[in-house]
Amino acid sequence: MRLSPFVQPDPRRIAFLTAQPFAHRGLHGAGIVENSRAAWAGAIALGHGIECDVQAAADGTPFVFHDADLRRLAGRPERVAALTPAALDATRLTGSDETIPRLTEMLAIVAGQVPLLIEIKVDGRRVAPLCRAVRAALDGYRGAAAVMAFNPLVGRWFARHAPGLTRGLVVSEEGKQGLRGVAERWLSLWQARADFLAYDVRDLPSRFAGQFRARGLPLLTWTVRSAAAEETAARYADQPIYERHP
Repeated sequence: MRLSPFVQPDPRRIAFLTAQPFAHRGLHGAGIVENSRAAWAGAIALGHGIECDVQAAADGTPFVFHDADLRRLAGRPERVAALTPAALDATRLTGSDETIPRLTEMLAIVAGQVPLLIEIKVDGRRVAPLCRAVRAALDGYRGAAAVMAFNPLVGRWFARHAPGLTRGLVVSEEGKQGLRGVAERWLSLWQARADFLAYDVRDLPSRFAGQFRARGLPLLTWTVRSAAAEETAARYADQPIYERHP
């Protein structure tokens, strides 16, 4: 049993994480919806990586969508997990002609042009079905890609079942200060077997993040939306996950 939460990742496997910034949910705004095909095109045009979110449909098919339900982005009350893939395929995103894309379609469109950060949205201990579906979608993908999650069991699943795939732990210290918060972060990092950290920019500088960055763990930071946050990211992280509306 490994007692330390840290193992130095292979530098060749993680180099893509620090080579360029990442557009948060693609380059969206000004009429372009987040996690959409147009948002991906905007990031690709800049040569920037793309951060995206994945939710499971009723049958487990992974769709690129942030929220658990459709209220904010499609004006409907249903939960993503309650709908069939066909129903999600036909759901239009508010203010656009676009529909909710599947992860497989995103991979086909991006096709290795820029790196991907895939945040897996899953709560609780039953992480295997969505993790398995994401791994299947990535099977044979030739571009640079990493998975990440707040839930450390996601990283643990990939460490066991797809150890060659880069995996990260998403961290926020909000409401988790003090010794209990530090202990929780150490336990999460140990469970996740993370190759990198994706940290809330509002928590930087962070002693926890800083010590692992100093030991070779890449540190990305989200969500960078202002000049002040850009300065913080430049000083304390390796790359931002940003929103900059064109």
